[in-house]
Amino acid sequence: MKDYELSILFHPDLEMNLDPALDKVKKLIESNGGKIIKAEADGKKRLSYKINGQEFAVYYYYDVQLPADAPQKLGNVLNITDEVLRALIVRTDPRKAKYEARLKEHAPEEATEEKEA
Repeated sequence: MKDYELSILFHPDLEMNLDPALDKVKKLIESNGGKIIKAEADGKKRLSYKINGQEFAVYYYYDVQLPADAPQKLGNVLNITDEVLRALIVRTDPRKAKYEARLKEHAPEEATEEKEA
């Protein structure tokens, strides 16, 4: 299994009731043999250009682990899903995970140094 980032732009009308769409995405990931590591909502934002006549979208980001054939299947299904305006799946760089782990290790040290100063 490899690590991927999944970015989804949901239809803006779903902002108040996003749970069914999120459950649909979760089931889709799990049915393709994937596992959600982290999910992060970024809220409703204005788009740079209209997509399907919409000027806004609800942004949602996932860090997932997927088998080799799952990203293609997942992308195909998300592209025809009514709730989703756009979806993008990219493979994460393993160096990014190491960098984030290093930041977490050093963050408590920096906080104590600031308190002492």
